[in-house]
Amino acid sequence: MAEMNFGGVVEQVATRDEFPLEKARDVLKNETIAVIGYGVQGPGQALNLRDNGFNVIIGQRKGGKTWEKAIADGWVPGETLFDIEEAAEKGTIIQYLLSDAAQIEVWPRLKPRLTAGKALYFSHGFGITYKERTGIIPPADVDVILVAPKGSGTSLRRMFLEGRGLNSSYAVFQDATGRARERVIALGIGVGSGYLFETDFKREVYSDLTGERGTLMGAIQGLLLAQYEVLRENGHSPSEAFNETVEELTQSLMPLFAERGMDWMYANCSTTAQRGALDWMTPFHDATKPLFEKLYREVACGNEAQRSIDTNSKPDYREKLEEELKALRESEMWRTGAVVRKLRPENN
Repeated sequence: MAEMNFGGVVEQVATRDEFPLEKARDVLKNETIAVIGYGVQGPGQALNLRDNGFNVIIGQRKGGKTWEKAIADGWVPGETLFDIEEAAEKGTIIQYLLSDAAQIEVWPRLKPRLTAGKALYFSHGFGITYKERTGIIPPADVDVILVAPKGSGTSLRRMFLEGRGLNSSYAVFQDATGRARERVIALGIGVGSGYLFETDFKREVYSDLTGERGTLMGAIQGLLLAQYEVLRENGHSPSEAFNETVEELTQSLMPLFAERGMDWMYANCSTTAQRGALDWMTPFHDATKPLFEKLYREVACGNEAQRSIDTNSKPDYREKLEEELKALRESEMWRTGAVVRKLRPENN
């Protein structure tokens, strides 16, 4: 483990320097990693593990789109691709990467396959943290661990292929074998993490649910839409409103922000932009912090988890979700965005 100073706070992190890929392979040389689910996180983690030289198999429902996607990615039925129960039987490490709702549904069939000494691996703390609501209570004689890449499975795979890594948190909920920590760090390195920072299942799910509903997805869409609407209501064209709201943010400013931080982004903008940003950041902070506090309380008390469980377990969940996504996709702002993206030089 390496000590790193994050803004004056010292944390222990795991990096590839002190835990190289060769060490990870050695730790897991006798393991069979069964990736259960091939939807959001499954493909990226499984393919990265396979390319890094680990013994990986896939467990997925037969006959569906994701089963066919797994075959297209080179997993072979009967050799490296099995139904969920058979893969869980064969695996010594079970990466439980189904959606939260699907984890609840499949758990009664998975639990009997968790024999002594195996490891149950999550990439989200939801099922364990809210176990009274999900019913996911692991046997006492298995390791229960977590590696949570800080991004989508698509981003994890893309960055891996570019020779980069996506940072991940890791946690040990239950160490039945005495090897849980080395197992989880080896897996974190194997799936392509940039560096690994320690958390616990509760903190992971609290921060994750807050982030998804906040600055990562929910809040950013709300802020973008509000600014776009104000510009349109004051006579600006869709193209101008979108470029000033979204395109400049994602194509110009965010790359600077990602490269060296907010201060560097500010330093590379005009003095007029700097002055306005510094003056207005405090009113925006003061206006939104109470909303973030409310959001965190809703996460911590379990209300957000219950809403997710209730909604995602309904038979018409997929249809309702597609209706909402269709409304978002067909809004003026994002129809404008589709045209703007086509007009980028790389697409012409």
